[in-house]
Formats: sequence, C-alpha cells, structure tokens
Amino acid sequence: MELTLLGTGAPEGLPLPGCPCAACATALDDAARAATALLVDGVLLLDLTPGAAFAAARAGHSLGGVRQVLLSHPHDGPAVEVPAGLPQPGRVADGRELALLTGHRVRAVALDAPGSGYEVTGPDGERLLYLPPGGAPAGLADGDGNGFGLGFTGAHGGRAAYEMVLADVLGRPDGLARLRAAGAVGPTTDVIAVHIGHEVPPGRELTRRLAAAGARAVPDGTTLVVGAYENVPDVPRRTLVLGGARSGKSVEAERRLEAFPEVLYVATGGTRNGDAEWADRVSLHRERRPGSWRTAETCDLVPLLTDDGPPLLIDCLSLWLTHVMDEVNAWDDAEWAGGGERRLRGRVAELADSVRATRRTVVAVSNEVGSGIVPATASGRRYRDELGRLNAAFAAECEHVLLVVAGQALALRG
Repeated sequence: MELTLLGTGAPEGLPLPGCPCAACATALDDAARAATALLVDGVLLLDLTPGAAFAAARAGHSLGGVRQVLLSHPHDGPAVEVPAGLPQPGRVADGRELALLTGHRVRAVALDAPGSGYEVTGPDGERLLYLPPGGAPAGLADGDGNGFGLGFTGAHGGRAAYEMVLADVLGRPDGLARLRAAGAVGPTTDVIAVHIGHEVPPGRELTRRLAAAGARAVPDGTTLVVGAYENVPDVPRRTLVLGGARSGKSVEAERRLEAFPEVLYVATGGTRNGDAEWADRVSLHRERRPGSWRTAETCDLVPLLTDDGPPLLIDCLSLWLTHVMDEVNAWDDAEWAGGGERRLRGRVAELADSVRATRRTVVAVSNEVGSGIVPATASGRRYRDELGRLNAAFAAECEHVLLVVAGQALALRG
C-alpha cells in the first residue's frame, strides 16, 4: 500500500496566514506545510483540502483515479471546492466499515474529540491508522485482548500492531501513549506526525521532539510504502536533562515521555511539612503530569533502575545528592575527611553503574550550578563540586544529554 502525503500541516497550514511568530517566519521551502491530506494508492483520499489536485500533481500523482473521499474532522471556513471528477466527500460512521472495489477496507475509529479516525487495510493486508487533528482513539484496550472494537484486538488478541500511524503527535501525545498501551503501536510501527502547526519550532527542534516520542515528520509530497520503513527512530534508553533554576528542564523531561503510558515519576524531593512554597511547586508538577503516570517519592534509585518496569522520570538528581550528602554527613569537614568523601563517591559510582546496566527507559533531571556565583561557604562549594561530578558520571552513561537554557533544549549528546 502506497501513501502520498499531499499535506502534513495543521488545518490552517504552516506558516499560518498573517502570523508574525518565529515558527511561521522560518517555515520556508520544505518546512512549509499545507493542511494534512493523504492519498492512498491513488484511489482513496483522506481529507480534501484546498489545492489537493495541485499538490498531487507536484508529487507526481493524479486524483483522476480516486474512488472515495473521506473527511476526518469538521472543516472550518468556506466549503472546499470539489475538483471535477472527484466523488463528493463523505464520512463513515464510527465502527462501520467501508469496502472499496479496489480491495481496500476503511473502518472508522471512534475518537474522544469531534471527527473520526480511519483504519485503512490494503489489498495485501497492510494496515495504517489515520487520526485527525486534536483527536485520539476512545475506548482503547490495555493490550490484554479486549481491543477497541474497531479491527484491532490488542497485543494478545491475534492482531499485530499497525504498520503505520499518522496522528497529531505534538498536539495529542497522550493519544500515542494510549495506542502503545493497547499494543496498537509497537517497536516497528512507523509513526508519522501530521497536522503540524506553529506551536513547535520547525527544523531540528521538531525532529528532536518527535524522535523522543519514536516518531518522525516528512515534507509535503512525500510518498511512503506502508510496512516498508525499517528505520523507526530509536527512543533513547537513558537521557539526562540539565538546566538552571526555572530554565524549563522539568517540562522538557516530561515532554520526552508524554507519548508513553505508565511512566513512574520519581520525586526525590519528597514533602516538606509546613513549607507552603514547596507544596505549591509539588502541586504544579503533579497537575502537569498525565493522569496515567504514577508517582514514587523516594531517593532509593538503584532498586528502581535495577528492576524491570515502565519508564522512569527522575526529578531530580540534585535533591538526591543533597539526601546522600546528609546521610554521609558530608557537610562536616572532619566527617568528610574521615571517610564521608569516600562514601559519597561510592554512592555516586553505584548509581552510575545502575544507570549503565538498566533495561528501563530513564529520563533524569539535574541542576547545572557550576556556571554561577562561587558559593560563599565551604559546604556550598563542596555541594557545587560534587553535583558537577555527579552530573558528569550520570551523563557518561546516557545516550542523550540536553542542556536547557531559557526553555530551549541544546543537545550536548545524541
């Protein structure tokens, strides 16, 4: 089954007409995107958008052979003119299946937002799933065979994952997480981001964010063979996110895992009775996290890294270091010289070894404090030095290391 993406942008396109933002100003050449529309084997058009016929011609195709046009979501603005020879656009009712004379089958997937998703099965059995902007499948199973009643029956129900999924990865990463939880997206599924708007800067930043979710973007006019793509982006197993205070490092770390289900959020700060400001910080963090994530308040990281389980988000290593320095009484000069330094280095080495050996996906957050004012006290300088050593030891075991400055993530490794 061959798929041509006539457009990959948000319904208003990219750049957004009349928008002066930086993302729109730099959306030139291949970074410009028309509203998303898909041409399947030249016979099925998913979403009719302005200029679809010209887009097809630029991609070396014609709409002359299209036998069915389906709309996935309500289209705002004036009605789109239907090119001569094309059938009138329609919708398939949720749960219903449409069979084309060409051997393609289209089943409508119920969503949690207005519109319909479409599962398309080609004549040879390849399957793709197309979701509209802002939509995610409703009523997904958990992979135990219950399915979601729309042609996919779960990881243990006799059906493999989709060969390709085209979805609003940036706007609805939780939808991709649901598909993964149900087994509908597996390690070899080619996840293509569509409906791309001006909320995320294009170029390397877009590529980096999508790769962290196991997805990719392609330019308008790209033709793909469903099931033939083998170079699915590898999600890094270990990532360290560094940054200063209020740099956006925690938001960046959370973003890297929001497309995955059952994340365990490891909060090393715990609770502080009577500290209202700390309680407000904790509350804001909890409100940001997806509802499917669990939280563990602990500094005992080695057992978590050793065990199998869902991805870990550790926030943060700097508070872990404070806890360990308390345990070895590193603040006392005599204790430090009498064995505290050796015990702390041993704990850091143990943590680094567990990161190296872990089989879990790990995203850890830490403060970068070595570039500021030199602390006025010996204990402050000791903490600064040891945090620098900890960050270096942890980073040495990670595939990806990021430095977040003013909300912008700079790749130091990976």
